[in-house]
Amino acid sequence: MRISSRRFATESDWRSEALRTNLWLVPAIEGVGAIVLFVVTMTVDHAAFHGQVRLPSWVISGSPDAARQILSSLAAALITVVGVVFSIMMVVLTLASTQFGPRMLRTFIRDRGTQLTLGTFVATFFYAMLVLISIGATFVPHLSVTVALALTAVDLAVLIYFIHHTATAIQLPAVIASIAHDVAKAIDAETAAPVPETGNKAGTGGGPVPDGLQAALDRDGKIVAAPDSGYLRFVRHATLVRIAAESGAVIRLHHRPGHFLTQGHPMATVWPPEVADRISRRLERVHLTGPMRTLSQDIAFGIDQLVEIAIRALSPAVNDTFTALTCVDWLGDSLSKAAVSWHPDVCHRDANGDIRLITAPVSYERLVQRSFEKIRQAAGAMPAVLIRQLEVIGKIMAVAPASRIQVLLDQAEMIQRLSLRTVTEEADQSDVTARYESLLALRESRGYPARAG
Repeated sequence: MRISSRRFATESDWRSEALRTNLWLVPAIEGVGAIVLFVVTMTVDHAAFHGQVRLPSWVISGSPDAARQILSSLAAALITVVGVVFSIMMVVLTLASTQFGPRMLRTFIRDRGTQLTLGTFVATFFYAMLVLISIGATFVPHLSVTVALALTAVDLAVLIYFIHHTATAIQLPAVIASIAHDVAKAIDAETAAPVPETGNKAGTGGGPVPDGLQAALDRDGKIVAAPDSGYLRFVRHATLVRIAAESGAVIRLHHRPGHFLTQGHPMATVWPPEVADRISRRLERVHLTGPMRTLSQDIAFGIDQLVEIAIRALSPAVNDTFTALTCVDWLGDSLSKAAVSWHPDVCHRDANGDIRLITAPVSYERLVQRSFEKIRQAAGAMPAVLIRQLEVIGKIMAVAPASRIQVLLDQAEMIQRLSLRTVTEEADQSDVTARYESLLALRESRGYPARAG
């Protein structure tokens, strides 16, 4: 059986995200680079010491004691700068995350600029220490000492870049835009067109679960319990399809990535029941759980991040309406993209076209509800936010197919009711009503039927 490229791409994205969200990978790579550089420069220094090559005139010369003093001072200064700068940045980020949510710390950790800066300082420190211990009673690695000084100059440039980069990155509009771009990439990863598999009926298929199969799972399926507690971060769908096909079974998942699994509670249903015990031992290896959610296979997490920032901004303690409006704008961008392309698979088939895996993906309707409801609930008596939400709904309706219009109008109707209930100024209330009526007019102009009743 040949798995479609769509599944490979998704698992690759998850692995890439797991590697990116740490502070050790890039410094480790740069540390290895420092060792390689030390070996190269030390080889040249030994050749120059034995008269085999002649070093350029710009290479620093001096006694062993002078070289030791230079390198000792460089190493001490570098490690001090790293400690002080990163300590100050962590304090700043902690204060910012207290006001706008803990996701900023994760953004800081996964930022490539942060990782490269830390790696550059660590690699230079490591290189200076290697050169320091290589100095002998009469042997002085002049080229290596010169390279250490050059790396220190590079570190100063990197430090200036890091301060500018961090000062820019922690601004709320930049954080919000970064989250929205991650959501857009997650939507693209989930909606990329799959490569057809072997056979005419192969591949994944959207659409409802056949009634007979659904009834068999409900009646005779055996429950498989979750082995561990934690947030479901990733599901290897391709592996599950292969496991089910080998046993002639069908697996129905009860949870999607982003849900919290409780140990001992139902995680999946397997039919026929006689193969459930054999399959359950393998299911544990294809469900990856952890203490926090990630965007891999869970675009609702990105939506929730933007909503969290918005409702914190709307709280009386912060009262930052403009940040909330920025979040609403980017939520509208994500929902506009999803309105056209978000059609997650429910049924996954093997190479023969038989349904082997039934998943529980988040629906577009649920994405819309998560995007608007909490912000609407926090925006009572705030006509500016209500108006912006209605304007964003209009933008989404302009591109959404007919089947996804009603959920948007439902949100608009609730916003209108909230306005009538909480906005006391008649002029402000009229502005909200005018936006709502323009949505109704847009529905009629595009020929969408009104909701029955």
